[in-house]
Amino acid sequence: MRRVIGGIAVVAAAAALVAGASSAGTASRSAKPLVVLSTDIGQLNDHGFNQLAYAGLERAIASLGIEGRVYQANSSQDYIPNMARAAQQGAALVIAVGFDQADAIATVAKKYPKTHFAIVDVDQTSLAGKPKNVEGIVFTEQQVGYLAGYLSGLLEKQRGAHAVIGSVGGEKQPPVDRYIAGYQAGAKAADPKVKLLNAYSQDWVAQDKCKNLALQQIASGANIVFQVAGGCGLGVLDAAKQKGVWGIGVDADQSYLGSQVLTSAMKRVDNSVFDTVKQVLAGKFTGGTNEVFSLKNDGVGLGKISTKVPAADVKAVDAVRRKIASGAIAGIPTRVP
Repeated sequence: MRRVIGGIAVVAAAAALVAGASSAGTASRSAKPLVVLSTDIGQLNDHGFNQLAYAGLERAIASLGIEGRVYQANSSQDYIPNMARAAQQGAALVIAVGFDQADAIATVAKKYPKTHFAIVDVDQTSLAGKPKNVEGIVFTEQQVGYLAGYLSGLLEKQRGAHAVIGSVGGEKQPPVDRYIAGYQAGAKAADPKVKLLNAYSQDWVAQDKCKNLALQQIASGANIVFQVAGGCGLGVLDAAKQKGVWGIGVDADQSYLGSQVLTSAMKRVDNSVFDTVKQVLAGKFTGGTNEVFSLKNDGVGLGKISTKVPAADVKAVDAVRRKIASGAIAGIPTRVP
């Protein structure tokens, strides 16, 4: 997977795209098919989810000959106007990024039935009215969460009664809980005695909220903390660095943020966005259904694992990966109590 570009460059490039957009209510004047990315309030400098979606759009602009635009949301009230504006401008595809946009996309898709819509992290069958012009882009986060947890359990097993790991989610949403449920199950599979800590920041942006929760978990004995909170979760990795414990990144490979990053539980949102654009251009858009990205089709996977991890543990995790991909390990939990 291509390395995600830095936050400042991303925002600047996205601003240029938005600045070049036509006024609301007018059709695109470009001869190229128009694809619009509607971000959630995490913004494009979250070093993860939204940045990955933008990277996928950039790739489509470079290699598929489309016109791409980004509409960033400053609040949830921007979701419907942003998507409606894209439809009014004649977009061939409107991609909403994130679970929080589910209600908005169901509303806009109904009003613009001839426009293709896709939404990342939302099961299409869960949308109100189940609009046939919407495709769900979903991931088996529980699978890669399990791998991150299994690695954590292996490392913690040597601590005996002091084996403790933590996780900090943004909001208690299905994709977040799939990550965390898999993480906890994987850790227990490697070390049945490991103690599990979990909390939710109820925020995707404010890093201090996530950092404070992580610091509380570390103070309670956590030697590894997993961030599942977008831009807010960067505070978790900062807490890990400050206290000299392991942090686990999410969505993108976040190893470049510091040596405290044990690994990252990645989902290849960039690939999913690119593939969905290809579908539309080929006339193969499958509205009314979901496209599922898993370990089997390389839709999720671990990022770089720290070189400080014993080779035997890396090998053991890879063996588990193969078992999950083949179906030998199934029934991984998707819900956190």
